[in-house]
Amino acid sequence: MGRRAVVLLSGGLDSATALAIAVEQEYEPYALTLRYGQRHEREVDAACRVAKAMRVIRHVVADVDLRAFGGSALTADLEVPKAGSGIADSEEIPVTYVPARNTIFLSMALAWAEALRASDIFIGVNAVDYSGYPDCRPEFLDAFEGLASLGTKAGVEGRRPFRIHAPLIDLTKAEIIQRGLALGVDYGMTRSCYDPDESDAACGECDSCRLRLTGFAAAGARDAAPYQPR
Repeated sequence: MGRRAVVLLSGGLDSATALAIAVEQEYEPYALTLRYGQRHEREVDAACRVAKAMRVIRHVVADVDLRAFGGSALTADLEVPKAGSGIADSEEIPVTYVPARNTIFLSMALAWAEALRASDIFIGVNAVDYSGYPDCRPEFLDAFEGLASLGTKAGVEGRRPFRIHAPLIDLTKAEIIQRGLALGVDYGMTRSCYDPDESDAACGECDSCRLRLTGFAAAGARDAAPYQPR
């Protein structure tokens, strides 16, 4: 049996690339997608497409309803900032930040990893083009790795230390795209938009779309995902 790894798979560009890297490093990937009440649930469909295409060992879609708490434009009836709104260009933590989302996601991944007797978790966070989210920083991941050792049976018994892999942490969006294309990732299957329309076309103006489009332009590549007419 090879090394097992739980890969957090949102259906977006970054998580698909992280999955491809886990496969390249010869891990047996178990993909975990969280349906957390996000307004852009079409990313869950995208995650299913990516998981099937990349032949993960097992793909679990789990429900954690963060709309019960709100506090984010992705889980409450708040306007998603767009280019030209002023809010989208603010240096403050954006309203699209979901309170403690990556803490919750990593906790779910940790639970499954322990059940699988796996030691490795992959997450596609990025500290360069990361929209200002506090739970995408290296110090957060280091702290969670320590928590995993303290708060699990496997960690306390010292049988295996847990490792949080963030292979994209120091890459620009363009570098992430170039890395993924080299690994054969079909980015046309992925979805990143915070505010897609009913046809699943991306808005092209939210923070996530702008980072994605800028990354493709800098990488000299074309984004095959659908976008609304601009």
